Amino acid sequence: MLLKYRAAIVAVATLFLCILIVFFYYSQQKDEPLPPMTVKEKKARFIALILPAVDTVYAKLQMRYEDIKTMIDNGQSHDRIEKLKEEYKVTSDEALLTALKPHPKSIAIAQAAMESSWATSRFFRKANNVFGVWSFNEDEPRIAALQKRGDKTIWVKKYSTIEEAVFDYYRTLGRGRAFSEFRQLNATTDDPLALVTKLDQYSEKGSEYGEELADIIEYNNFDRFDEH
Repeated sequence: MLLKYRAAIVAVATLFLCILIVFFYYSQQKDEPLPPMTVKEKKARFIALILPAVDTVYAKLQMRYEDIKTMIDNGQSHDRIEKLKEEYKVTSDEALLTALKPHPKSIAIAQAAMESSWATSRFFRKANNVFGVWSFNEDEPRIAALQKRGDKTIWVKKYSTIEEAVFDYYRTLGRGRAFSEFRQLNATTDDPLALVTKLDQYSEKGSEYGEELADIIEYNNFDRFDEH
């Protein structure tokens, strides 16, 4: 009897969360202000929106990494390898594997929380821009920030889906010159708390950025989402 009662509570709670997410989604599409939320509700909504995309992208990237590693280990040459080297701006097999290895999901989730204010920011709601990625290409989909730097307009990328934003984020860290130390360390460890110390170039906060990410990961136990 007790088990049935608990199961009923879980079912009702799950249904309520689903209804809440649908409501928030349509509010976002209509550009309406979000209703008041408790911290717990905000975080639950964030995880429900972001985690599926991170899980999907990470699984695809991990599979790609393993496929390419197998080809390289077996001494195979393939057009796919050469195209990826060009895309990730590397020349050696070792550098390619370093670029392709996806970093822990806990870091992606923590950065998404910081950069999107737990999926409540205007950039996220209007452009699915989870990671605050700027745009410097006027031909790509983008939106303008409300604030300027002097007389200069700041543009951020607009994505069709959250999954697209997550993939672009992983790609940026995989090939950006500013994140070479991050990639080198990621090739040797899966410790998110060590890795975030190498993300000081991601934000104007510098070293404080990594410290804040570490706090978010630890406080919210985001490392539970990592592959072991």
